Amino acid sequence: MTTLTIAEIGVNHNGELGHAEELVIQAANSGADFVKFQTFKSERVVTESSKKAFYQTKDGPDNESQFDLLKRLELSPNDFRHLSQFAKQAGIDFLSTGFDIQDVSFICELNVPYLKVPSGEITNKPLLDYIGNLGKPVILSTGMSAIDEVESAVNCLCQAGLDRTDLTILHCNSAYPTPYQDVNLKAMLTMGETFGTKFGYSDHTPGVEVPIAAVALGATIIEKHFTLDRNLPGPDQNTSLEPTEFSNMVHSIRNIEAALGNGEKFVSESELENRDVVRRSIVAARSIDMGERLTSSNLTVKRPGKGLSPMAWDSIVGQVSKHCYQKDDFIKP
Repeated sequence: MTTLTIAEIGVNHNGELGHAEELVIQAANSGADFVKFQTFKSERVVTESSKKAFYQTKDGPDNESQFDLLKRLELSPNDFRHLSQFAKQAGIDFLSTGFDIQDVSFICELNVPYLKVPSGEITNKPLLDYIGNLGKPVILSTGMSAIDEVESAVNCLCQAGLDRTDLTILHCNSAYPTPYQDVNLKAMLTMGETFGTKFGYSDHTPGVEVPIAAVALGATIIEKHFTLDRNLPGPDQNTSLEPTEFSNMVHSIRNIEAALGNGEKFVSESELENRDVVRRSIVAARSIDMGERLTSSNLTVKRPGKGLSPMAWDSIVGQVSKHCYQKDDFIKP
């Protein structure tokens, strides 16, 4: 099964449509399956006096509120209509996260293949109920959540009508960046087993090792922030991958998928040419006359493996030789 890779553009466009377009192009060139934006109206998300999250304080004026920050990062509905079509023309699928019912309703008009519940909305029951009733596959991020909160969110979605087979739960740590010792990647497996759903991983670590490890553990979706340049202003830029890095991550993921195989142990085509060269055969350790008894003294095992396998040793030792042999001749059965 191919792991879906999401280039999370989020708000890394800094409210500029042209910059958003370039991000789409570069994400497509990097091999991502999806670009994902964030669709929101600041007035419906946060109070005007709300403080920034800690990682957001590194961007913008010191006295800027979270409302002011989000306001300058908004794109309009027409911008998203344009970007949806622009992504299609660039050869990449379009997604966007909605933060309230009105946003999600609009996103559905863009015919997205998945709806995304962001980590911050995992306790937003009205939104969960609405999304669960829409009949679309859902991706649920679980940053900042304990297992019982994830269970409550899953129950809301499914009781509203979502089929469990259409749900993918993303393990996530919402620290920007996430310290490696806090990733707790095995929790991804715990949630998949506990809730009987597909699972994946949304990454905020500085590198690409953890997403690649997640694929090796069975992740079906990998999400990673994407930027043109980590030095650009913006709250998520410094924890994002640049195009070459994202491309390398996707390439590594595809290699891991190929390497995982089907679980059956067998001799591969690439091994066959080496097998006879490095395996051994039973050969004469010295000259052996016809009628002489074959023993551990006049037999040995050497490469190549084109003769009688050493696994037949016990059945050969003690027999009377039916042939004459010179040193290193293959012993005949």
